[in-house]
Amino acid sequence: MAEPRTPSTDGTLDEFAAPTHVEEVREQMAAFAGHHASAGRRVVLITSGGTKVPLESRTVRFLDNFSSGRRGASSAEYFIESGYAVIFLHRHRSLYPYNSMFSSMNMLEALKFRSAEDASSDAAEVVVNQQVFPNITKVLKKYQEVKENTLLLPVEFNTLSDYLHLLKASAQALSTIGSMAMFYLAAAVSDFYIPASEMPEHKIQSSNGPLQLSLNMVPKILSPLVKDWAPQAFVISFKLETDPHILLEKARRALDTYRHQVVVANVLDSRRGYVVVVTPETQTELILTDEDEKNEVEIEDRIVSNLTSAHKKFISQQNC
Repeated sequence: MAEPRTPSTDGTLDEFAAPTHVEEVREQMAAFAGHHASAGRRVVLITSGGTKVPLESRTVRFLDNFSSGRRGASSAEYFIESGYAVIFLHRHRSLYPYNSMFSSMNMLEALKFRSAEDASSDAAEVVVNQQVFPNITKVLKKYQEVKENTLLLPVEFNTLSDYLHLLKASAQALSTIGSMAMFYLAAAVSDFYIPASEMPEHKIQSSNGPLQLSLNMVPKILSPLVKDWAPQAFVISFKLETDPHILLEKARRALDTYRHQVVVANVLDSRRGYVVVVTPETQTELILTDEDEKNEVEIEDRIVSNLTSAHKKFISQQNC
């Protein structure tokens, strides 16, 4: 049974080992943000996927969650369509923009090998079955345009420690562009962890009997992000609950506590068709109808449309 301890409230990351490349990534993100902001383009940092919490220093076992990164990957595509440049801070092997729609398909079923003789050419080739991937040409063309215009900067994390340090680095990098920066914090971040100083070095042995874990609370770094690291940015957090009766109360409490701009509130069972966008002044329900779903409309399209409009208004107010 997990036994939570007293949470840290100052956002310190001293207990978390930083990835060795964090400074290099910070410089890349700052250059990316500066380049696009100077061209008049807004920049969004999207966090996506779940965080892994190791139980051993030489990790065999770890705590994880169900997140596949679908919301973050899909949202990245809509933000780019809306004119943003995207820094995509995502879990290793989670869903990726322009690839998420094919994630549930068997790639081998979609590819066909043709020998040189069958292909009437000097070399064998691999052909894509467009009945399996009906939109593959359109998606490949769009992704190529995104790459050519450097509109997407992917940054991977794996563990909770990686995520926390890279998020801080991204906030510091984007602080240079002020209100033109948006933070879309869709990653499913663990609330609990085991400090490195209390973690066994080697694999936990089942022969030792039942396992009891004592977990610390993860520092709430949304507060320093809003107050210190990127104080002029437009910040959106996500609140996922399984009990709809407490959802809006929890969302408003988060706004009161952290003083950011928006909480996107959703319930586990209906998250792909219904969310509530909560601000200090308003709450807006976004709902997919049966007709929307028939036409393959995604809720992320509605979320991004709502937030890009709110961000534009936010920038205008900051510049007054």
